Amino acid sequence: MSSRFDTVPNRRALIDRRAVAERLAALDARDTAALRRAATVELKTALDAGHGEIARRLIEHPSRGLEMAAAGAFLTDQILRLLWDFTVERLHPNSNPTTSERMVLIAVGGYGRGEMASHSDIDIGFLTPWKVSGWCEQVIESMLYSLWDLQLKIGHSSRSLDEMVRQAKADVTVRTALLEARYVWGDVDLYDEAARRFKSEVQADTARTFIAQKLEERNARHKRMGDSRYVVEPNIKEGKGGLRDLHTLFWIGKYAYNVGEQAALVEAGLLTPLEYRQFRRAENFLWAVRCQLHLITGRAEDRLTFDVQREIAERMRYSDRPGKSKVERFMHFYFLQAKVVGDLTGVFLAHLDEKFAARGSRFGLTTLFRSPRKLNGFKIDRGRLALPSDDFFREDPVRLVELFQLADLHGLEIHPLAMRIATRDSKLVDEVRKDPRANALFLDVLASPRDPETVLRWMNEAGVFGRFVPDFGRVVAQMQFDMYHHYTVDEHSIRAIGLLNQIEKGDLQEDHPLASAIFEQIVSRRALFVAVLLHDIAKGRGGDHSILGAEVAERLCPRLGLTAAETETVAWLVRWHLLMSATAFKRDLSDFKTILDFAAHVQSPERLRMLLVLTIVDIRAVGPGVWNSWKRQLLTNLYESAEEVLRLGHKQKGRGERVAAKQEALAEILGWEPARLAALNKRLTEPYWIAEPLDVLERNVRLIDGAGDKPLSIEARVYPERGATLVTVYASDHPGLFYRIAGAIHVAGGNIIDARIHTTRDGMALDNFLVQDPLGRPFDEEIRLQRIQASITDALANRAKLSERLKTRPLSRPRADAFSIEPNVLIENKASNRFTVIEVNARDRPALLYHLAHALFQSKVTIHSAHVATYGERAVDTFYLTDLIGDKIESAARLKTIERRLLEAAAGQEVAQAA
Repeated sequence: MSSRFDTVPNRRALIDRRAVAERLAALDARDTAALRRAATVELKTALDAGHGEIARRLIEHPSRGLEMAAAGAFLTDQILRLLWDFTVERLHPNSNPTTSERMVLIAVGGYGRGEMASHSDIDIGFLTPWKVSGWCEQVIESMLYSLWDLQLKIGHSSRSLDEMVRQAKADVTVRTALLEARYVWGDVDLYDEAARRFKSEVQADTARTFIAQKLEERNARHKRMGDSRYVVEPNIKEGKGGLRDLHTLFWIGKYAYNVGEQAALVEAGLLTPLEYRQFRRAENFLWAVRCQLHLITGRAEDRLTFDVQREIAERMRYSDRPGKSKVERFMHFYFLQAKVVGDLTGVFLAHLDEKFAARGSRFGLTTLFRSPRKLNGFKIDRGRLALPSDDFFREDPVRLVELFQLADLHGLEIHPLAMRIATRDSKLVDEVRKDPRANALFLDVLASPRDPETVLRWMNEAGVFGRFVPDFGRVVAQMQFDMYHHYTVDEHSIRAIGLLNQIEKGDLQEDHPLASAIFEQIVSRRALFVAVLLHDIAKGRGGDHSILGAEVAERLCPRLGLTAAETETVAWLVRWHLLMSATAFKRDLSDFKTILDFAAHVQSPERLRMLLVLTIVDIRAVGPGVWNSWKRQLLTNLYESAEEVLRLGHKQKGRGERVAAKQEALAEILGWEPARLAALNKRLTEPYWIAEPLDVLERNVRLIDGAGDKPLSIEARVYPERGATLVTVYASDHPGLFYRIAGAIHVAGGNIIDARIHTTRDGMALDNFLVQDPLGRPFDEEIRLQRIQASITDALANRAKLSERLKTRPLSRPRADAFSIEPNVLIENKASNRFTVIEVNARDRPALLYHLAHALFQSKVTIHSAHVATYGERAVDTFYLTDLIGDKIESAARLKTIERRLLEAAAGQEVAQAA
């Protein structure tokens, strides 16, 4: 089997087996145990030297993945052979073995394939002709102890030939491992007998069952890993488009076609020579990345997390380019290889389908049509669109777009061989890019009421999408190096289209009642679909992607067949697609100027409706767990307030009426007498009535009523409508109250997602905090609610020094440490008529809000509201401030001092003491 390792140069530099064997032979010890220990030390020295040589080669040649994987397996082979010989000759000699004392050592699984990274598991099997004899048991036990002493992770089995056959028939995992079995050392005839019996008794006539099981296993694995090959922290082994997908193809080829080597997949007609080169290139790259991962982390790590992506990009010698960092270029290439793996899988399955499923339904797919039919010249083969000839696209390149339009229109799948030809001929679409017929067909797919997400993804995988819309081609497989975005730009955009389609159909009514209700009022429906496609089209160009994207829209929309009015709408939506989320999450919606400024920008109810829906699908398509009920509530509040301004057409109308309406509604709930209600209304300011929803007003008022003359009352209750816990503090107002509460909540394990700070007209502070746990869930256990209340009480009573208690909390998240975010402070004196608005951008870390609030306390300002937004590793905290007598802060020198203090606090430095 030495040919398997022919790609490994200078193998003797990895390990000189003869020299190590001579040193082992020279060992002398008093007893067997001491002899085994001495041999282990000798083997460990050789193993470490070999791994050191592989690491050196990986640094010198960082892209030779298959060579390094083969080197790891070769080194392991030599160590096992040396250990076997030493065990049977020195530790447990048997000069006259019986026929039952024959044994062979085999490699199975990945090690059987001859591929190993430095910390891969070593899967081995001991085979005997019949039941394991006493001598064989001694040898196996001794070898395993030695391997464990070598600190190797061993997966092992010992079976007779009959047991091997029985277990392989019963368990597909065992069958798969043995499929890749390889002789390592021992009785050659016994190995040949085992291989013959596996092929004749296990493998024969079971190909169809094996294929179905492996595909089912693959689908379950994909689902477990996120079911997308474009997640920005992929698992390079188990994830979609990873090594395991390539292994699955080879297993199926080997099982169904008896191919011994990967190159034989071409001879079997499963891959073309070009596709085989793509297979090897993808496999080589993935193995290079996996070997780098093991070397950097010092363990069997297969997740390509943010904290290692940058270092691997450095090691693999990627460099920065304008608008794209080295890590983004590295990950871009990774996703291109993952896409290749997906394409090859489709082609491969098509061949299997033709051979093994011709007489019935296909693997896991329903048969829509039993007999061949025709559709616009295309063939229909068992429910899939197929081509009548190899040159069908060359005759009329518009058919490259029509293929996908027909698939969507008639609910058909596309035959993988048609996808293969579409991929091959995708460059022909360049000729019809400006053809009105082709553009009309594309727009039909994009704005389809059926399933545009699936069909656009097929179009993208065939390479037709990126060539037909070259601006989209620029973001295919492009990752965004941050913790906020879970997918590549193209995957994010296609998912957003799918969400838009679901909202239109009413499938997401429970999550998005407002968007679902207003969708039917949207007149420019196809403009909205185009805007969703294009909203991130200019990512990675080294400028503001919203501005650059609007320019792309102005150029592209007329080509797609949109009118001048639709083009203007799309360009506006792309330019301002972040406006609504930025306003809702970073600004005080109870400050009427916020609403007026936003409404003045939007200008029309139609734009407002479209912007709301675009904002929702953009946020949801970022990834799982990003959307929550709190964001829904903020966007709903902003929409309703802006819609009222745009509908009424003049400014302050409705504000007084809204306050009065809330007071009347609250009076009805409380059932108090008029004098008592009047006293309450007089104590609470207008901004308070505007800011808080009715259910919070009720909770607050009952807390105030129950507090009486007490100087402090605290309530912590789960607030399911917001997916958080509402913590309310009613206390005598004094400087530093806010930062102390913020610190206390963090000490208790809470994460503040929003804060509203109010002061009654008689000098009491009434502060509402929305709090979640570190995983974005509400505190819902009574003991945790009590902990928050006790922590705030202690902090306000100065029973424990907050700074000391905060030091005992966990430090910043290691994943966030992979990102460098320069703190930035933006001061805006025109965003509000009453307040100075300060926005702080910084890397998210525990107790950031506490440190920022403490800096503001030392700056002798009053915080009126705080708004907390996080985008992965980035935090954006916005404060509405006045000086201590309630005026805006106008002094340039004072604003400069506040800015400096906030920058120091955001960077984690000690805040300078106030003068």
